[in-house]
Amino acid sequence: MRGFLAGLVTGVVALLLAGFLFVTQGGMPVATRGPPLPLERFLAGRALHTAVAKEEGRPSPLPADQPTLVAGAKVFGANCAVCHGLPGQPPSAIATGMYPPPPQLWAPGGGVSDDPVGETHWVVQNGIRLTGMPGFASSLSDEELWQVSLLLARANALPPAARQALR
Repeated sequence: MRGFLAGLVTGVVALLLAGFLFVTQGGMPVATRGPPLPLERFLAGRALHTAVAKEEGRPSPLPADQPTLVAGAKVFGANCAVCHGLPGQPPSAIATGMYPPPPQLWAPGGGVSDDPVGETHWVVQNGIRLTGMPGFASSLSDEELWQVSLLLARANALPPAARQALR
């Protein structure tokens, strides 16, 4: 039994030392073009899914009417378009240089209109670690966060005034 415990402790210490050396000797990719490690991708994906799942059913306190969607388009244009694009526009230089690349929300087949509005609100409010997506909780009001979330939830069926505000 004593030999088993000594072997277990030695194995754990060796594993921790190998991980430490891997990171401190430059083995971990840190450049924006470096792909994530498999464990990093798995852990970040599971953590995000768990956090967002709690909020996806949350309804918006605002109506999805034209004034709300127009206001959301203005907030999006001022805060989000540089990374996520605008209808009919190519990705910006900033978006092209990011890893992982930010989704182009207005590109054909793109968008988040199939995501529940509560999920989008959570992402806009909190951001997503390791992706470049910032959280806007301290820079936008809750009303503005919901306006943008409703805009994206209705991206495929916006009224003309909201589409015009995005140009």
